[in-house]
Order: sequence, then C-alpha cells, then structure tokens
Amino acid sequence: MVRPHVESHLIARIGWLRAAILGANDGIVSTASLIMGVASASPGTSEVLVAGVAGLVAGAMSMAAGEYVSVSTQADTEKADLARERVELQTQPEAELDELTQIYVARGLTHDLARQVAVQLSANNVVDAHARDELGIVEHLEARPIQAALTSAATFGVGAALPLLMVILSPARILIYSVAIASLISLALLGAIGARAGGASVLKASARVTFWGAFAMALTAGIGAIVGTAV
Repeated sequence: MVRPHVESHLIARIGWLRAAILGANDGIVSTASLIMGVASASPGTSEVLVAGVAGLVAGAMSMAAGEYVSVSTQADTEKADLARERVELQTQPEAELDELTQIYVARGLTHDLARQVAVQLSANNVVDAHARDELGIVEHLEARPIQAALTSAATFGVGAALPLLMVILSPARILIYSVAIASLISLALLGAIGARAGGASVLKASARVTFWGAFAMALTAGIGAIVGTAV
C-alpha cells in the first residue's frame, strides 16, 4: 500500500508571519529609537522609561488598528470581487467558461485540454475555480483582519519590551549604547527567526533587518541630541 505524499508548504504561514515580523520589528525599532531620542535630549532615566512605556502602548494599539483596517480593506475587496464573479457566473456562464479556458491556455495547456479542465473544475465548484485561477484568491492567502491585528499587537509588545528592559537594567551613563546594542542583537535574531520560518536566507534577512534598524535608531538619536541641545 502506497502512503499518500503529504507536503506542508511555507507559503501557508505568510499571513501571520508577515504580521508577526512587522510587529516585532516595529516594536524594537520604534521603541528603541524613541528611547534613544529622549535619552539624547534628557538624561533622566524616569523620563526615558515613561516615554518608552507610552511608546509601547501607543505603538501596539496603532499596529493593531492599522493592521485591522488595512487587512479589512483587502478582505472587503476580495468579497466584492467574489460577489461580482458570482453574478457574472449566473448571467454569463459561457463567457466565464471561455475566460477560464483562456487562463489555462495561457499557462501552457492546449485549447482542447484547457476546455476540458475548465469544464470539469466548473462542474466541481465553479466559484472556487474562478476565485483561485482568475482572481488569485486562495485559502492560505486569504485576508484575516483579526489574526493580523492580534499578531502585530502582541509581537510589537514583545519587541518593544526588549529596549525597555535595558532602560531598567542599564546605568544612565551607558543607556543609549546599551539600548542600541541590545536592539541590534534583537533585530538580527528577529531577521534570523523570520528567515528560518519562511525558508529564506538567514544571513541576508538578518543583515537587512539590522541595517535598517540601525539607520532608524541613529537618525532618531541624532535628532534627539540636536533638539535637546537647542532646547
């Protein structure tokens, strides 16, 4: 007896993985940048800590709201397209069958075979066939607003907690350096974890995330120092 060949593709993770990496990256970079900017302008640890906590809460809520709104827009667009497709399938079934046939011809099938495939798939589930092959809507890439919002908010909080921890543990005189080093290490690890989960190059992903994180933190710290000096 031959056992069925079962595959688990990494693309199925893309929905929550994108939101998780975005949230954690933003949590580390934005909170560390805020802390370094405030610390450059004001040496008081309590002020820096308050600013960091406020940044964590505001950032997590902003990420959740932003992800929910943006992914909801995607979901609404998908639903609208599917609704229009259902109407067209009811009113113009032959035209829709021709359209599906041409899609398969464009992918390399002969016209006769493409027609057979279109007819058979339409008989099985015509809406799914058009959703998948005409609109590009597939189950594992379907918009999930709540999942994206919760994932982003949670990972933002985890990411933001890392630089905040350094504010509590580090002496004031080396606070900026401690936050910067810890944040860069965290970004490198985040890039590696994301690449590992997504099957990409660990070195390339870590370098990319770390570089842009360092750039953002350096720019914010510089602006904070200039403003602090001017004030």
